[in-house]
Amino acid sequence: MPTALYAYLLPLAALLLGYGGPLMSLPASTVFILLAMALLMGSALSAVQHAERIAARLRPPFGTLVLTFSVTTIEVSVLASLMLHGGNNPTLAREAVLSTVMFVLTGVVGLCMLVGGLRHREQEVHQQGLAGYLSVIIAISVLALILPDVTWSRGRGPIVQTDVIFIMLGVVALYGSFLFMQTVRYRDHYIGTVEEHSAPPQTGAFLAAIAFLLLSLWGVVVLSTSVAAGVERLVIDLHLEDPDAVVGAVVVTMLLLPETITAVKAARRNQLQRALNTALGSALATIGLTMPAMVAIGYVLNQHVELSLDPEDRIQLLLALIISIVSFGTGKTNQLTGHVHLVLFFIYVMTLFTP
Repeated sequence: MPTALYAYLLPLAALLLGYGGPLMSLPASTVFILLAMALLMGSALSAVQHAERIAARLRPPFGTLVLTFSVTTIEVSVLASLMLHGGNNPTLAREAVLSTVMFVLTGVVGLCMLVGGLRHREQEVHQQGLAGYLSVIIAISVLALILPDVTWSRGRGPIVQTDVIFIMLGVVALYGSFLFMQTVRYRDHYIGTVEEHSAPPQTGAFLAAIAFLLLSLWGVVVLSTSVAAGVERLVIDLHLEDPDAVVGAVVVTMLLLPETITAVKAARRNQLQRALNTALGSALATIGLTMPAMVAIGYVLNQHVELSLDPEDRIQLLLALIISIVSFGTGKTNQLTGHVHLVLFFIYVMTLFTP
């Protein structure tokens, strides 16, 4: 399938606005912020288009990793801009990571199951592959988001920087181990039982896709500062009780849109394994790469990064993890499991605005 024209034009427009706006001293008005946000999302969608072209050449599971790393790069750049623009937001990284995991495990996964179940009645997945995803997601989620407060609050006092570094090293080690298993040792566990392959692009088109993927990512990075300023202003004007949670959810919603579209389209084509690889890979990359990156950035900027979740967030996270284990336990999914995940998703969204 040829790449859409917008995938070439929007990244260039994003770069033009990102660099031209400050040079022309354009006012940071609401219209400018909305335009920057639209072009940022357009560049993210363009990155997905080019990543899919690259994926067609690389084949599973390497193709999925291109999309995952692209979105992770975008997420880190936007969150870093928020940290730089908004000053010390100790819970921002934590809330963004939680939002990603909850949006993926309940929203994206639930939507894929529902769409696939309605169209194909029942779909099959590789239990071993999904068990690999869930085992690492569960381990990292508990280690990074629950264990610090439960352990250190009862012992020798607040968690210190050395503890955080040790936890993050363990997180990166777990993610690296998973990547080795996915790409080298057990590749067949992450390839679906029903796979359709588009024709791989020629060398010229492949190199062009790489170039425009980098341009798309750079466009997002350039505009992220303007978008960060707009999001911060919106949250201040709304006088919300938990602004960091809402900011994290807004960022995640923008950045997960391309992957959500990709995953749902795959589920509709009866490629649920590919859809879940895309969705769960995003959640795993967020807690395995984005969180350590944000902790490192906070360390460089001398900003404290809070890891531990609030009690109500812990309950919702653990519930989402338990339901995911049950949903994938048989190797088959249907629309009922999709309904369960989506109900949890809507309840989570509600709690963002009524903490």
